[in-house]
Formats: sequence, structure tokens, C-alpha cells
Amino acid sequence: MYMLKYILKRIGLAFMTFAIIMIICFVLIKLLPITIDVQIGKDAELLRQQLIARGYYDPIPVQFFNYIRRILVYGDFGIGVQLAEYRNKPVWNVFIEKLPPTVLINIYSSLLAVPIGIALGIFAALKKNKWQDHVVSTGVMVIISVPSFVYAFLIQLIFCYKLSWFPLTMNPGYDYFSASMFRSMFPAVLCLSFGSIAGYARFTRAELTEVLTSEYMLLARTKGLTKRQATVRHALRNAMVPIFPSIVGEFISVMSGSLIIEKIYSIPGVGGLYLDAINMQDYDFFMLLSGFYILIGLLAAIVIDLSYGFIDPRIKMGVK
Repeated sequence: MYMLKYILKRIGLAFMTFAIIMIICFVLIKLLPITIDVQIGKDAELLRQQLIARGYYDPIPVQFFNYIRRILVYGDFGIGVQLAEYRNKPVWNVFIEKLPPTVLINIYSSLLAVPIGIALGIFAALKKNKWQDHVVSTGVMVIISVPSFVYAFLIQLIFCYKLSWFPLTMNPGYDYFSASMFRSMFPAVLCLSFGSIAGYARFTRAELTEVLTSEYMLLARTKGLTKRQATVRHALRNAMVPIFPSIVGEFISVMSGSLIIEKIYSIPGVGGLYLDAINMQDYDFFMLLSGFYILIGLLAAIVIDLSYGFIDPRIKMGVK
């Protein structure tokens, strides 16, 4: 009962947060004037008439009501206006077309980052205050401190240009599971995994170090368990309790992608589309993609909180 109430409360708060943020985004983007590219010539007036028919020049409250009604009744998220490639096309269809590359590169990066990051964290914790620990900790600090786009350019310079192991950008086309496509995606995957590896390594080291110095570990050793047995049976299991929720959240967040990395490596995903929509002030693309990123963030937060109770039954979510 307590868990059900907690879940419903979290979902309600997430929905309220989502609604407030979306209203703010809608009002702010609609305060900007609608500018139609004059280069499209005679189609400019036709597009303007279509926007008038869809209510784009109505007062903002009326526009918001019509926007929500079109979504709920017709599943209509709007059309492209400013982006020449997607002008007059349904934004939902373009979004679905752009989603697979974003999801794939982030799934690949998570699959690469989770085992490496946790392994480095465990290794550093077991070698606490030794040179191995200092090397891992220093590397983690450097990786976290440097922005991801710096790694992107370094990877392009070293692995793509100097060594020619990978192409500079992702291959065009829709054959996402071919070997050549994976090879072209790997530089972006490697770049995205750096930050996650460092984060997992730092978090795992901190949690495992705290567990290894706890009193019950000393009790386990006095009962005759070897250091290896005590570490595997007790320390790792307890240290993983706060780590696994972050892994779950990572997999939930894979669809959010990386705006800058996708742009650098020409990944035809939603990240680059979102940046283009912001730069060109394409209203419907901006609203759909903003809602997508906000929803993914809220969903990841809810899943992380709820997973604590499932991973460790001793944690009772919602109980005072």
C-alpha cells in the first residue's frame, strides 16, 4: 500500500512538473515572431495561409488549447515550418525516423561503459591509497573535468584522421546493424562512454571503499572468511545497492542522446534535429523534442527512485 501510494505520488508530481515546463516552453517559443524564409518564393504565401488555418497567429492561450486538442484528438504534433528539409512534414514522423540512431549509439555506449566503469571502480577500491588507485582516480578526474566535445575532436583526429581506423562521420543510410555502420558509429559511442565510465568508476570506488571499512566486514573476517570471500559475498552486494539504480537510469536515459556529439559526428538522430529546431525557431519541432527530453529525464528519475525498493527489500519507499 505504501509503495503504491508512493508510486502514484511520484507519477503525479512528475506529470505536474512536465506540464509546468511544457507550458513555459510553449509560451516562450510562441512569444518569438513567426518568420518564413523568403527564399521559398511563391510557396511562402501558401505556407503562411496554412499556418493561419492551423491557428499559428491566434492569441497564445488559444494556440495552446488548440495544440493540446490536436495532440489528444488527432495525434497531430504539428508540421515543420523553418527547417527546409522538413518543411510542411509532420514532426512526429520525422521524430520517429530520427530516433533509432540516437537510441543505438547510447545503448552501445552504455554497454561499453557499465562493465568497464564498475570494474575500474572495484579495482581502485581494492587498491585503495596505492599507485593503482591514484592512477584510476586521476584519470577519472581528468575525464570528468574535460568537456565531451574535446574528446570528440581528439578521437576524430587520432583514430579517424591519423590512424584511419574509423570514418570521420556516421555512414548515411538506414542499415543500422551492419558492420560498416557500427564501425562508423563507434567513434561517437566511444566518446559518449568516457563520461559514463568515469562516473561509474568514481561512484563504485566511493561506495565499495565505505563498505570495505564497515564493522560487519571486520566481523565477517573474524568469522573465518577470507578477504576475497568477504568482498564478493558481502561488500560487493551491499555496494551495488546504490549503483544499480544509476545503471537502470542510464538505460532509461539512452534515448535522450547527446546533442553536441550527434552534431559533431553527423549522427542523423534527434539531438541534431533539436539543435536545428532551436536555431531555426521551428515551433512544433521544438515543442515535441523538448517534451521528449523532459519526459525521459523525469522517467529516469522515477525509475531510479523506485528501483531502490526492488533491489534492496530493506528499503521501504513511501514509509515514514
